[in-house]
Order: sequence, then structure tokens, then C-alpha cells
Amino acid sequence: MSINGIVVSAGIAFGKALTITTQLPPLDFKLLSIEQIDQQQQQLTQAINHLIAHLQHCQHHLYPDGDNFQLIDSDIMLLEDEELQQQLHQHIRQFKVGAAVAVDRIFNQHAAEMSALDDPYLANRSVDIMCLAKRLTSALQGHLQWDLSTLAEDTILLADDLTPAEFAILPLTHITGLILESGGLTSHTAILARAAGIPALLNYQFSQTKYVIEDGTQLILDGMSGELHVAPSADVFDQLKQKQQQELLRRQALMIYKDKPSQTRDGHKVTLLANVGNLSEISHVTDVGAQGIGLFRTEFLLMNAKALPDEHQQYKLYCDALHSLQGEVLTIRTFDIGADKEIPFLPQNNEDNPALGIRGIRYSLAHPETFITQVKAALRAANHGQVRLMFPMVSQVEELDAAFLLIERAKSELNEQEKGFGALSYGIVVETPAAVLNLPSMLPLLDFVSIGTNDLTQYTLAADRTNPHLAKQYPPLSPAVIQLIALTISHCKHTHVSVSLCGELGSDPQALPLLVGLGLDELSINPANLLDVKVALIEGNYTHFVNHAQHIALLTRITDIREAINAFSLDCDQSHE
Repeated sequence: MSINGIVVSAGIAFGKALTITTQLPPLDFKLLSIEQIDQQQQQLTQAINHLIAHLQHCQHHLYPDGDNFQLIDSDIMLLEDEELQQQLHQHIRQFKVGAAVAVDRIFNQHAAEMSALDDPYLANRSVDIMCLAKRLTSALQGHLQWDLSTLAEDTILLADDLTPAEFAILPLTHITGLILESGGLTSHTAILARAAGIPALLNYQFSQTKYVIEDGTQLILDGMSGELHVAPSADVFDQLKQKQQQELLRRQALMIYKDKPSQTRDGHKVTLLANVGNLSEISHVTDVGAQGIGLFRTEFLLMNAKALPDEHQQYKLYCDALHSLQGEVLTIRTFDIGADKEIPFLPQNNEDNPALGIRGIRYSLAHPETFITQVKAALRAANHGQVRLMFPMVSQVEELDAAFLLIERAKSELNEQEKGFGALSYGIVVETPAAVLNLPSMLPLLDFVSIGTNDLTQYTLAADRTNPHLAKQYPPLSPAVIQLIALTISHCKHTHVSVSLCGELGSDPQALPLLVGLGLDELSINPANLLDVKVALIEGNYTHFVNHAQHIALLTRITDIREAINAFSLDCDQSHE
């Protein structure tokens, strides 16, 4: 049996099915008999001991000084707390309710008390307490959510959705593929899957299909065609193994392009940088010939941290990144907090529409101390290499004015502390139509601009980037988005400000001729796709790219644009044969 989904990360994966769900059954509030009370208390004790043992096992794979290790330590200490255990047992006996109800009530009470404290860190521990309650409730039912520590074979994970924080704790050595019921092509989980090189499908409603996929079932995820093969026949297995081998050989063959000049056949040079989310990725970008980092998503460093890294920790991290880059540029995007990126230890308000709320530069300006700490670290790191600092979600010049005032404050504090610092280049991520239209007023303050097509598409077309049902009808290769990209490039060229593109569109080799033809001289790309994009550049002709872009600019329908891009790509492939 094979079923189609939407490909968010290409490749072919073989593995056994494992379904992870974040949904717990509703609480049962019926009153218990005396015998049932004793049984529930015993079950609670067993579940606590089981969860403690599991958490201790998880710690064996972590550094004792690391944030995750210490977070787990806090959970263990809470579970071992005799007073808490006594409260839980007493609640079961006094109110004659099940262990799960007692856990829900007592942990909620503790979380409420914690959130009312004046200390911001302790107040935000309330989130951790409720996460622990969820895991304990799961343990009461005989299984542990996210207990993937014992995986010993290739596994394809099926989940309703994953947050970036949940993705960060996956044992990627054993997760060969990922299947999600929700999420969008440019959701952050999709971006992380691509960066990790894990084949992934979304919009596959595995929980609602009549074909139940049991854990342990052999699966093949074909991220080339978008098919999921469930319990495949021997013939299908062999065919896809051969297809996988061919793809591996193709990718190995791309390595001959790694050190070739990044320019078209007629000598037009384009800088190819990499998008990254952690230091490990930075240390490997030179493996694919990246000419530096065009987007360092620094907020991903916070997903599973217990507190904001201080100035020294951030400074050291940026210096380590510069050392790995061996003189190439490091572009730090300031913390893009908000929307679908929740940071447990940072204060974030519940918003009816977080994508239109306090996110990006808006969060930084609302929490200046967090912003200043990061700026000071970046300024100090600039003493050791090329560092660019760019601000996300800037839509108007007033936001830039406010940011630069805080930067001056950061410099003053460094001078008072007698800490040396270097010069930064400053830029913004263009992610809204307002940013494009307001660009002329902002360019005099900027050294560079980077176009973030993921959010630019979302805000231009009013289409939620995390909604898989909108992915095909509202793509970035649509007339309105292309016009805004072209206008951004025109504004920047007119004022001689460097312009780049860091959205996922830049990682599409078929989009490369259009983007370069529109005038982009720099692209920041997912490392897994960088060599594919480089091949499209090296094997192409700049004058042909310009003619192609001029033709695309005249088209008014999405289908016509896609057909024109496919036709141009096919012509290029045939000319190289």
C-alpha cells in the first residue's frame, strides 16, 4: 500500500513505524472504591519510579554541565520530593479519584503558585511543571511520551506535529524519516528536517485513515515522489533501495562542485551562504562549499535551554562559529521570538494571532535587556572576524531607530566595562509588504538587506505558512511575491546596499535562474541543498537567467509561472546532456 503526502524534505528513508502522539485521553473523574484507591496509589508510585528511572537514563547521554541535564535534574528532584508524593497520595484517598486526576490537580496547583512568583525564571518553571505532569500521566497509562532513548534500529516517526523544541531532542541517529499530520512547507520543523537531511512528509492524516499503521510496521518514505509505502513488497523494497543508492551516488557526484568558483558560465559571480540553527551545523557548512553564514537562527539555541545564555556564553558561541568559518562571514539574526517559536523560560504573552503579534524585532524592543545582551556579545565577537547583525520582522523605520538607540547603549556599557568590540554590519530581514514599501526610508541606515521569502509569502498572500492545505495554492513563486522581491532588489541596487535572500525559496535549484536573473548576487541556502543550487548556477548562463526573469515578470498566473520555470529547467538539463 502506498499513500501520497507533501514532501518537505527530499530523500528516501527505510525504517520501522513509531507513532508519537501528544494527545492524552480525557480524565476520568468517577469516584473510586476502597480497593481501587489502593490500586491507584500503587500505580502512582510505580509510575513515579518508572519516570525517574527513565529520566536518569536520558541523562547518561548528556553532558553534566549542560542545560538539558540540569533541567532533567530539576524534574527528578520534583518527582522525588516526599511532600509532593504525600500530597498526591492524600488527594487520591481524600477525594476518591484516580491517580491521573490527582496529578492534574496537584501539579496545576504547584504551577499556579510558581507562576505567581516575582522571579521570572522561577515563574516560568511553571511550564516545566505542567510538561512533567503530562509525562507522569503518560507513565500512569503504561508508556512514556517521547521515550525514544532506547531506539536501536532505523525508525520512521509519525506525529501529529512537532515543535522546534521537540525536534531538538530527537535521537537523529535512529530517526531516518518523519511524517507529520500538520505543519507547512516553510514551518520551522520542516526547515529543521531539511537542515538535518531527514526525509519528511506532511499533510498525511495517518490517525484518520482506515489503514492503521501499527508500530513496528516496515515503512519506506519516498521523499522524491511524496509516497509512503506501508509494508512494501520485496519488489518495491528492492526498487526503492536501488533508487536510494542512485540518489546517494548523485549527491556524492555533486562534491566535485564544492570548490569550484560560484559563478555562471559567462562569469557572473553569486555568493552562496548557508542557513543554520546551531554550532554543529556551522562546523559542517564548509563541507558543501558555503562561503559563510547568511542566516544564523539564534533563537533555536533557546528551545531547550533553561535560561537565556548570558553575554559571555553568547560571545563564546559566536567566536566558536567564527573559528569554524575560517574568516568567512557570520550573519547573526537577533532572536526571532514569537509566532510558532515559544521559549519556555522567556516571558511571552498569549496572543489571539501570534503571527501578527509581538515577534521578531517587536519582541526585542519590548524586552531591551535581552536584545542588548545579544548585541554586546555580537559586538565583542566582531573583534575576531566578519560579523553581520540583522533584525527580523522590521516593517518601518521607527523600529530601526529604536534598535540603533539600544545598540548605542550596548556600546556605552561595553566601554564602561572596558571590553573591546569591533564593527558590525547591520541589516534587516524583509518579511512583510510594508518592509518592501518602507525600504527607501530604511536603506540609509543599513549595510545589507536579506529577503525572507517564507514570511514574505505568508504576509503577502495572507496564507498561514504552517497550514499544509494552503501550500500549493499560495506558493512563493506567485506574481505578487515575485514583484515584491523584484522591488526590494531594485530599491537596494539604487542605493548600492547589498541584497540577499535567505528564505527556503533560495534552496530550490529551479528557482535559482529566476532569483539571479532578478538581480540577486547573494543567496543563503539550506546546507543540504547548497550543492544542487550551485550546480544550477555553474551550469547556467547569466544572460539567459535575465531573459528568463523578464519573461516570468510578465506572467500573471501561478500555473504559468510554474510551467515556465519547469520548462526553463528542462531546457537547461537537456543542454547539459
